[in-house]
Amino acid sequence: MSSSLKPIEWVANSLEDLKDFPEDVQQVVGYALYLAQCGEKHPSAKPLQGFKGAGVLEVVEDFDGDTYRAVYTVKLAGVIYVLHAFQKKSKQGIATPKQDVDLIESRLKRAKVHHSENYSKRNKEE
Repeated sequence: MSSSLKPIEWVANSLEDLKDFPEDVQQVVGYALYLAQCGEKHPSAKPLQGFKGAGVLEVVEDFDGDTYRAVYTVKLAGVIYVLHAFQKKSKQGIATPKQDVDLIESRLKRAKVHHSENYSKRNKEE
């Protein structure tokens, strides 16, 4: 395992959303992201349905009758991108609501652009 942690990039308002979660949930998500930075996977981190091969994982944590989710990708070399953090509103079914899936898809595209501009080239012009 490498000694350096991968940086975390927060896409859009995912950090602000996470900060609205209960403290206990923030700690679980924070630890899961730390493990991802180390190249490992938290036991409650599972591949997000519908993103085959995209390396998109979600951490699902229940607290006080509510379900919270944080979605991130490990697919972009050397960086963890947190794509979305939200409280699951629907009580029936475990499927991620379409509006959230669409949001994650668009943020994944933004993350890919950001990664290619900031991490892939490592160009000296700026």
